[in-house]
Amino acid sequence: MTARRDRPSQVRPRPPSSGRPRQLPPPSRRPVVPRSVGVRSPEPARGMPLPVRLMLVVAVVALAVVMATTVTGVLPRVVSSFGSAIGGVTDTVFKTPVPSVSIAPIPQAPALVAPQNPYTNRPTTNLAGTLPPEVVGRDGYVVRIYVALPDQEPVPLREVAVGETTSFAVEEVPLEPGRNDMTATLVGPGGESETSPAITYVYDRSKPKITVTSPRDKAKVNGATVTITGKTQGRSTVVARNEANGTAATVTATDTGAFSLEVPLSSGTNGIALTATDLAGNVATSVLTVRRGSGKLTLALSATAYRISAARLPRAVELRATVTDPDGQLLAGRAITFTLTVPGVPALTGEDVTDGSGTATFRATIPAGATEGSGLGTAFVSTAEYGDASGRISITIVK
Repeated sequence: MTARRDRPSQVRPRPPSSGRPRQLPPPSRRPVVPRSVGVRSPEPARGMPLPVRLMLVVAVVALAVVMATTVTGVLPRVVSSFGSAIGGVTDTVFKTPVPSVSIAPIPQAPALVAPQNPYTNRPTTNLAGTLPPEVVGRDGYVVRIYVALPDQEPVPLREVAVGETTSFAVEEVPLEPGRNDMTATLVGPGGESETSPAITYVYDRSKPKITVTSPRDKAKVNGATVTITGKTQGRSTVVARNEANGTAATVTATDTGAFSLEVPLSSGTNGIALTATDLAGNVATSVLTVRRGSGKLTLALSATAYRISAARLPRAVELRATVTDPDGQLLAGRAITFTLTVPGVPALTGEDVTDGSGTATFRATIPAGATEGSGLGTAFVSTAEYGDASGRISITIVK
């Protein structure tokens, strides 16, 4: 076996220095292109997961401690500390609690009980309503009452706590004159509910006005009853009571306030008290006086002279007739026939029609030659609806 011969070194010996500085070769003329420095993308983690590696590190440290402290008699405490450390890491890594969020639901709307009669003359009212069953007896819930006036937005008015039943009441709720629209909401931890359907109250303290259109006050009524017509506040209750005989009649006015009722009459003057009560309870009174007539068509006759001197003849005389219907109203447009008779001359006749005041006239001239004695003036009227009527007067011729 031949021994391996070492190959001579390839390192050339360094020439001795001449003592002068070594000259470097001139720089290259080629431009130096800067190299771009890229950002290395993070590589995905390899190997064991982080929790496992942490546990491994802790185990190695603990093992070293055990070996170092075995001879000193502190092994039990180290083991206990090791177990606690392992448990703490495990709890930290695997048992971190996730916080939970609890959101309270928005409650349902309550309901208000609508009044049977929304009209009132009191400045306050009591409200009643019902609640959703799921909020009964729970803390943190209140009923909030709103009021809206005409052409205005609702504003909160009152709050009451939820009780132990589904019913609730709000007492002495103030009202503004006119219309008040009431609504309610339920307010709880989840917020405010939708608004309940509105109910309406009308605060009215004005007395209703009574206007009688027929008959007129102190009128003559020819009949056993009188029909009273008029107007007042809509849907008011109207009562007419005749103080002369104690009889009464009651009627409800229409939506426009018109009313009509019939009241029995006694002979002579009848004082009738009218009372109107509106829906809010306000009361107004008025008194109507009527006189019961005979119930017949009447004619009243008069003359400008009742005694005429024969020595002053001829002389003009005027007869005047006034006609009244059975209800005491002056009757216009009716034909009247007049007759005038005096001793010694032929009878004088004529016709006229009653004017707007129910009056007709006849002018006649008593000629010379009439003799002394009693004469007669008459007037007669005939109607299809009321029958006939007449009147007479005496005219005397004296010396």
